[in-house]
Amino acid sequence: MAVGFVLINVAPGSEKKVFDTMIKWDEIQELHPLFGDYDLIAKVQAPDYEALSDIVVNKIRTIKGVTETKTLTGAKF
Repeated sequence: MAVGFVLINVAPGSEKKVFDTMIKWDEIQELHPLFGDYDLIAKVQAPDYEALSDIVVNKIRTIKGVTETKTLTGAKF
């Protein structure tokens, strides 16, 4: 199982639309609006890191209004 935390910037005024789109997806475990350098943070769960990459590149980044993402992957000790 792969977990990633995706920081997302969106075009001004698109925050709610992007949030409403993503919150419906099964892969999104948590989604929160932010203030500061990023607009949203998503906790994404996928079967492996290849699938996590696919979610970020082919789903999140293709939403109209998304301008930038930064993905932080989880690790195990």
